[in-house]
Amino acid sequence: MTSDAIEPDEKDWTWVLREPCPECGFVAAAADPAGAGSAIGAHVERWQRVLVRPDAARRSRPDRWSDLEYACHVRDVFAVFTGRIDQMMAEDPAHFANWYQDAAAHDGDYAHADPARVAGDLAVEGDRLSGALARVGDGDWQRRAVRSNGSTFTTATLVQYLLHDLEHHLVDVGA
Repeated sequence: MTSDAIEPDEKDWTWVLREPCPECGFVAAAADPAGAGSAIGAHVERWQRVLVRPDAARRSRPDRWSDLEYACHVRDVFAVFTGRIDQMMAEDPAHFANWYQDAAAHDGDYAHADPARVAGDLAVEGDRLSGALARVGDGDWQRRAVRSNGSTFTTATLVQYLLHDLEHHLVDVGA
């Protein structure tokens, strides 16, 4: 395990809503946002399998998070997106505060997390996110939101963006 900082990823990944991701192959625009809630459980199970790897806490390269750090990030993605979905159901348009994922990794000491605890937290946060998605009604998919950098989303595109993130990180860890 290491706590060495990873160079922050400052790319605006919203382009994945318009074109397939060449790194992971996911086509966000083709993803069904209404089915995302049921897909979350499968993601949790896949991440829990990643966390039992004997080398889950080891970085394979100095410029890449360990599998454990990625799992912590996904746990926090679940929590952030639960809040964003809830906010979109309450406000139209919603205005999202910036989430500094690299600061979250540092402040949350992802590199030294307990894999068993992270596995449990993934299940809890995944259930919360699935619950938030279950509350999105048919008429809510076009609600709007603006991220702090000016990127705009509908509820549908926010969920497609989420689904790409989840799939992409599974590819990052070879799962």
